[in-house]
Amino acid sequence: MQTHAEVRHDWTEAEIQALFDLPFNDLLFRAQTVHRQHFDPNEVQVSTLLSIKTGACPEDCKYCPQSAHYDTGLEKQRLMEVEAVLAKAKQAKAAGSTRFCMGAAWKHPTDRDMPYVLEMVKGVKELGLETCMTLGMLKEHQADQLAEAGLDYYNHNLDTSPEFYDKIITTRTYQDRLDTLGHVRDAGMKICSGGILGMGETANDRIGLLKQLANLPQQPESVPINMLVKVEGTPLENVEDLDPLEFVRNIAVARILMPKSHVRLSAGREQMSDEMQAMTFFAGANSIFYGECLLTTPNPETNRDLQLFKRLGINVEQRIEQTDAEQEEAIARNLQARQDDALFYDAVN
Repeated sequence: MQTHAEVRHDWTEAEIQALFDLPFNDLLFRAQTVHRQHFDPNEVQVSTLLSIKTGACPEDCKYCPQSAHYDTGLEKQRLMEVEAVLAKAKQAKAAGSTRFCMGAAWKHPTDRDMPYVLEMVKGVKELGLETCMTLGMLKEHQADQLAEAGLDYYNHNLDTSPEFYDKIITTRTYQDRLDTLGHVRDAGMKICSGGILGMGETANDRIGLLKQLANLPQQPESVPINMLVKVEGTPLENVEDLDPLEFVRNIAVARILMPKSHVRLSAGREQMSDEMQAMTFFAGANSIFYGECLLTTPNPETNRDLQLFKRLGINVEQRIEQTDAEQEEAIARNLQARQDDALFYDAVN
């Protein structure tokens, strides 16, 4: 069994299926082995997500309460003032977040909106936080503007497999999403891209999603794995629940396929027990969204997260201003030190 965490971009469906077919304990052991080659196993990166413009989205994503196509009782809000966003960012930093993510319910930002968005990025950067935005599709010049303003990450999920995609969304194509990711990369920003599980997709669709993400020319630095939050009024409100252990398997396979990426336990944590969350961390999840609300759906309260971290001995990952090579060298030194400690004992006693 190969456990070396090499980054590949040529994964086949058969290879990914073979990982899913492993006995559960073997899969988690392999994922944890890979995880430790690139990350501290007892650290989790913490982000805060703020909806800077809520509702009235023209997209028809069947999972989304912000879509104008569905009546979910969501109160619509215009784009927030820059100062209000920065106040929220300060609160997030004080609560322990290292990255501040801003989401707007747009199909794409207009050029009229961009100056406000760019000021938000600059202001959050000045607070010493990493910045992330999700604004829908981007044109090339918009991606360049965001990069110039200092945006670290751009979030644009693939959501599901290419084959299942048009069962969930018809107002933009899969290729539209890939094109936006390409613009983001060309502008020099990092990518946050993942998907949603539990939308009625098949096991093959979950394989297809992970294959798409892993085989991108450069794997996403952050991979959010969302569990569907069923919202009344959306077409998916009565879809069958996904088996929790199947969700954990997907986390583990994502870790193996994308060894250097942060795998984020994202939407749906409100419905997860502490035990299930602990299992996903063991399977390789090492990033979460912090706070009481994730865009428009509930999220575990901050103090509950801190209590769970304390029980598990998990620390909040601090922002590191190092290159990938420097980070890997530091991790390797740390692992070697642990191995050396295990070779010796206290001869005095």
